[in-house]
Order: sequence, then structure tokens, then C-alpha cells
Amino acid sequence: MNSERSYFRTPRKRISGLLLLALLFPILAGCASPTPYAPLSDRFGYKDSSIESNRYRVSFSGNSSTDRETVETYLLYRAAELTLEKGAAYFLVVERDVEKTDRYLNYSYEPFGYAGYGYYGYHGGYYFRHRVYAGPDESVPITRYEAIAEIVVGGPGLSDNKADLYMAKEVIENLGPKIVRPKS
Repeated sequence: MNSERSYFRTPRKRISGLLLLALLFPILAGCASPTPYAPLSDRFGYKDSSIESNRYRVSFSGNSSTDRETVETYLLYRAAELTLEKGAAYFLVVERDVEKTDRYLNYSYEPFGYAGYGYYGYHGGYYFRHRVYAGPDESVPITRYEAIAEIVVGGPGLSDNKADLYMAKEVIENLGPKIVRPKS
């Protein structure tokens, strides 16, 4: 048994195991592509809630394949959509934040590990099982972003601070080409 274990610990086998993990991880994690622009579903997407008659909290949560810029773009786009839905022309960003969540996964390759992701196969007339388990050898960072803003919707007299005042129609026109919606 020791000779079998050392065989699987050779650098070539370890590299092939890590390559297979790199190919399987997006499928296993369910996050193969960036979060599309859509209402909140399964922890990802946009969400808004009313605070007062003209004040709203808007957020967009992306999966680990969604970069920070996309998350912020989708947040502004949703704020502009919400503004137009409420019959207003402008929105003022009162507060804005981006939360970054980092998670680190450690992986090692073992032929018959005890915990973690596994894959099964059939080769040479017999079934085999390989498992990848958390260990101290390799670390893979998993980063997710969530953008959150508090906005006030209304007309052009909202604020003298033009840096935080947005015209909703222009935001829709300018950011629209960057928006990726779910495939139907």
C-alpha cells in the first residue's frame, strides 16, 4: 500500500490531479461564468428595497467569476432602472460600498482521500475513485464582490454635488452595452 501511495504522490500525478481539479472546480462550484444581470437568485444578482418614499437600498452580488468592475456597473445600472421605474429622472448616491469576501481553499491530490470533491471513472475493466481533499499543500483564493448603495430618486434639484448625482437615462444608455443578461 505504501508503494501505491508514493506512486500517486509523484509530481506528474500531482500536476495531473491539480489540472483535473482546475477543470472540474467551476463545474463543481456551479460558478462557471460571471453572474448575469438579473434579480437575486441563489445568492447572486440584484436586490433593492424601499427605505422611504424616495430612498432605496440597491445591491448586486456576484459569484467568484464576477469581477469588481462588473458588480459596480450592474449596481449603477440597477439604480438607474429603479429611478426610471419610479418615474424620476435623476438619482443621488448617498452611500456606496463594495464588500469583498475572500475564501481560501486548500487542495491536495490523493487516490482515496477521506473528504472533499471526488470523481469516479471506468478504465481498463475496473472502476476507480479519486478524491481531492483540503490539505496544506496548495491554496486557491476565491473572491466575491457585493456592491451596495443607498440612493435617493427625484429631479435635478436633489443636490449641488454633481459627482454623486446621475441622470438615469444616460446611465442606461452608457452602461447598457456592458450588461449581460441570463440566457433564456
